[in-house]
Amino acid sequence: MSGTLPVVVVGAGPVGLAAAAELRERGLEPLVLERGLSAGEAVAEWQHVRLFSPWPELLAPAALRLLEPTGWQRPDGTYPTGREWAERYLRPLAAALGGRVRFGTEVTGVARRGRDRLVDAGRETEPLTVHVRRSDGREQRITARALVDASGTWGSPNPLGGDGLPALGERAAAGRIAYRVPDLTDTALRDRYAGRHVVVAGSGHSALTALVAFAGLAGEHPATRVSWALRRGTVGDAFGGGAADQLPARGALGMRAREAVAGGAIRVVTGFRTAAVESGSDGTLTLVSEAGHRIEAVDEVVALTGFRPDLSWLSELRLDLDATLQAPVALAPLIDPNVHSCGTVYPHGVRELAQPEPGVYLAGMKSYGRAPTFLALTGYEQVRSIAAALAGDREAAERVELVLPETGVCGGAGVFDEPAEEGGCCGAPTGAEPISLSARS
Repeated sequence: MSGTLPVVVVGAGPVGLAAAAELRERGLEPLVLERGLSAGEAVAEWQHVRLFSPWPELLAPAALRLLEPTGWQRPDGTYPTGREWAERYLRPLAAALGGRVRFGTEVTGVARRGRDRLVDAGRETEPLTVHVRRSDGREQRITARALVDASGTWGSPNPLGGDGLPALGERAAAGRIAYRVPDLTDTALRDRYAGRHVVVAGSGHSALTALVAFAGLAGEHPATRVSWALRRGTVGDAFGGGAADQLPARGALGMRAREAVAGGAIRVVTGFRTAAVESGSDGTLTLVSEAGHRIEAVDEVVALTGFRPDLSWLSELRLDLDATLQAPVALAPLIDPNVHSCGTVYPHGVRELAQPEPGVYLAGMKSYGRAPTFLALTGYEQVRSIAAALAGDREAAERVELVLPETGVCGGAGVFDEPAEEGGCCGAPTGAEPISLSARS
């Protein structure tokens, strides 16, 4: 019976849709469940942000084989925005998959049929039950032979608090704190920030993108003040490789942020780990660090400190996750920024991603847990391998079919507080760029 059941894929983003294309090509029936009302809905939320990865590194091989016979035209140009990625690739791909993608369907839990996580009997033979809630409030259970969780981490941004928990007063001030790069081409958002004191927290590419945007806003509205709060002790390599960067768009972003700081448009506050957010009687906020330092008279905060996986709806499954990263144990040593200030993540698949719960896999950004750096191409190789394994082709599942350029995995605990060593790869030329929305300090 299990052979007739679908493989449920959670999330109609880049990796989830690639998984469906791979499964379909293998003769398996995918069923993609997406909480949003369109493909790539999370991507559309950062539609104004331009990726550093060029188009060829954003298109999954199996997806191309599905799309090209339909008359779909491969996008031209180099680095798309989130909007272009969703409109020109993800939505056509979902349309090509047809009824295999269900929108407005939120997964609320997954379990082994008739068994909670304590029960051993039947775990190898009983199918999975996927509990969902439709946009109209109806609840349903779907029986599945396997589960690929490609739901990502976009829905779970890290808090402003420097210890991984919300700072004191952070929840109370939630209306004044944004956790994504604001779209300052939106008139309402420009009006919200113009002429105000804005604090940007974080040191990844998302933070640099926000700093450049706010520096431009300050140029038009001189009363706008921008403070950059960094957890690390120095700015160090936060600006990247500049003109030496093999990706011109990334290098240009770092140089523009550096110029904005050097020109006085941005005030830099280093070694600042937020412990409290105080709301003043005049309506402004004060950020207080663990060391007692204060950033006062703050109107708005943009916290760009990364993302984390939501594991709550997987609570009845037996998962083997790294205690630090919340990533699959076999994958964690390859991506842990506490161990590797710089490193190369080789293509990996079912061997590293398989869980103790039979037929359950984490893929895409979800598989990286709290690690900050992820390549779309890596996710496409993950789901190629998973689909091969589910189809019984173990040789193909364990065969590497992707050669990735080297890329630094940077920003561990040591890098937060100390400058990078001279000659480290973080500031040197690198290959393909991780998607910037996942960057954290």
